[in-house]
Amino acid sequence: MSTLAGRLATAAAGLLTATAFALPASAAGEVNIYSYRQPELIQPLLDGFTEKTGIKTNVIFADKGLAQRMQAEGENSPADVLMTVDVGRLDGAKALGVTQPVNSEIINGNIPAEFRDPEGHWFGLTTRARVVYASRERVEQNAITYEELADPKWKGRICTRSGQHPYNIGLFASVVAHKGEKAAEEWLAGLRDNLARKPAGNDRGQVQGIYSGECDIGLGNNYYMGKMLTNEKEPEQKEWANSAKILFPTSAEGGTHVNISGVVMAKYAPNREEALKLMEYLSSAEAQQIYAEANFEYPVKPGVEASELVRSWGSFTPDDLPLTEIFAHRKTASELVDRVGYDDGPAS
Repeated sequence: MSTLAGRLATAAAGLLTATAFALPASAAGEVNIYSYRQPELIQPLLDGFTEKTGIKTNVIFADKGLAQRMQAEGENSPADVLMTVDVGRLDGAKALGVTQPVNSEIINGNIPAEFRDPEGHWFGLTTRARVVYASRERVEQNAITYEELADPKWKGRICTRSGQHPYNIGLFASVVAHKGEKAAEEWLAGLRDNLARKPAGNDRGQVQGIYSGECDIGLGNNYYMGKMLTNEKEPEQKEWANSAKILFPTSAEGGTHVNISGVVMAKYAPNREEALKLMEYLSSAEAQQIYAEANFEYPVKPGVEASELVRSWGSFTPDDLPLTEIFAHRKTASELVDRVGYDDGPAS
C-alpha cells in the first residue's frame, strides 16, 4: 500500500484530522474532497463513483474548520469539492468566497430547485428530518407538535444536545421564521424548563437517555435511529433504539423541520472536470439510492424511495418554508439560545 493510500485508509477510519496531511494539488483522474461528513457515511458513494468512472477519490475529514482552511489556502487549495451537512454550512462556504457556481443540466434535472442555491453555489443531496424520539414504554401518544415541547406536562422529561449545535439552531431558526423572535424566545424558554438535564451528548445520546429512563422524549435527526438499529459493532445501541419510537412533529404553521446535506465546488478546484462528474454522480438515482440504503436519509431526487426501514417509521409532511429563509434567522436563534440560558439546563 502506498503512503498516500495508507493515510487515506486511516482517514476513512475517522482517525485523521484535516491538518494531518496534504492532498495532491492536481492529479489526472482524481478528485480531492474536503468532508465534514464522517468517512464511513460517504465511502459507499465514493466506491460507487470510482467503480463507475475510474476516478480516484482522496478525502480529508474534519468536523470543523474546512471551509476556513480553503479560504486560507486560497488559489493553492487542493480541494475540489466540499461535502457537508446543514444549509448553514453550505451557505457559509459561499459567504466565505470558497465556492464557484456550477450550471449542470444533469444536476438541475436531478435536484429540485428548493434544494439548490439560486446562483448554483451549492446543491442539496439528501434531506433529514428533525424528529422527536419518544419512549415506547412511557409515551402513549403517536403525534406531537413542536409547540407542545414547551408544555409543562413534559417538565423534566426532555433530553437534547447543545442548543448551539447546528442541527438545533436550524430547528430554532425555523421557529423564529414562523413565529417571530418574541414568541420563539418564549417557546425556547419553555423547552429549556422541560429539560431533564443540561443539554449534552449527540443525538444518539438522547436515545440512550430515553433507554436509561433519564428522559421520555428527545430531539434528533431521523437517520441516527437507522444507524443505531443496524449497529452490529455496538449492539447496545440497538437496545437503545428499540426502546424509542419516532414522532414527526408538526407546527401550527407547517410540517416537520428538515435540513439537508450537500456539496459545493471549490473556487479553485484543480480537478474541476472530475469534480463535476462526482457532483453529477451524487445527484444520480444510483447514488441517491446508496444514500437512502446506507445512511437512512431521504433522497432529494424525485422517484428515489427511502429505505424500507425509514419507510417503516411512517410518512410526514416537510415544512415548506424555504431553507434559505430559515437560514436567515440562524443568528437570531443562536442569540436566543444564549439569552434564555438554554445550555445551562432547566431553570430552578
